Amino acid sequence: MDIGIARHLKIPQLRLIAAIAEHGQLGLAADELIVTQPAASRMLADIEHTLGARLFERHAKGMVPTLIGRALARRAHNMLVELRDLAQDVEELKRGEGGMTTVGAVTGAAVGFVIPAIRQLKAISPRADVHVNVAASDELVHDLASGKNDFVLARLPRGVNPADFEIYPARTETLKLIVRQDHPLANVDQVTLRDLSPYEWVMQSHRAPIREAMETAFLSAGAPLPTNITNTTSLLAMIAILVSSSAIAPLASEVPDLLLGDQVGAKLKVLPLNMTIEMSPYYLLLVKGRELSPVANRLRRLVTAALNKAH
Repeated sequence: MDIGIARHLKIPQLRLIAAIAEHGQLGLAADELIVTQPAASRMLADIEHTLGARLFERHAKGMVPTLIGRALARRAHNMLVELRDLAQDVEELKRGEGGMTTVGAVTGAAVGFVIPAIRQLKAISPRADVHVNVAASDELVHDLASGKNDFVLARLPRGVNPADFEIYPARTETLKLIVRQDHPLANVDQVTLRDLSPYEWVMQSHRAPIREAMETAFLSAGAPLPTNITNTTSLLAMIAILVSSSAIAPLASEVPDLLLGDQVGAKLKVLPLNMTIEMSPYYLLLVKGRELSPVANRLRRLVTAALNKAH
């Protein structure tokens, strides 16, 4: 393929390639571009003719990108994200604002590093429009790849190609077990996992990092796994259950530190467990080749500085 030909690709053509790759259906891609399906089909044929290569294989259940199609779709998507961000930055700068950034993080990282970094950023750039997405790593990394997040503090999900990202070590989280202040075990000097097995637990569902770390810890200690478990990803729901029962909740250490600190003063307590429980490490992730806006880059530097200081 003549590399110079790529310069003749137009933005609507790039949008079509990215849309077909995302939806796997020409009709859905046409709907997104607000064109008819025959028009989208002709546009795709023109692109393939110009490039001298087939971009998608047609199957009964949809369209699958070829090797060249996958590479072009990835580049097209990144270019469209950059153009969208450029347009937004120009408008915000024309209004005298500081620009927009969206950062994603797992809960402990959000509490321990992202929120303090945002407070620092706001002290410097009060007009910066900052969005924080707190979610599981699968969702965070998916939204990073799609352009919804500028950068994330997350674990690498299974099946994700590390070569697509810039990866910087961040932190290994430790867990703390919290209960209500008048829990039967709240005032003992030390507890073991065997002591805790019979109690009710509230935690994330199977395959979540906290759940996996707890199950591994129980098995390693030779203690029975808890059987009375309420599954939730909502911190608010966890707290509501804790204060109204004798349940136990495992949380990344930054969260209890916030909840039990003077500023919040939740009526909860950390159990004095006789062992340390660690989760798999999370990383600071960026998409390779995607430039951050000035405000996103400034926030990233503040987060990185906080992580380095914590080590």
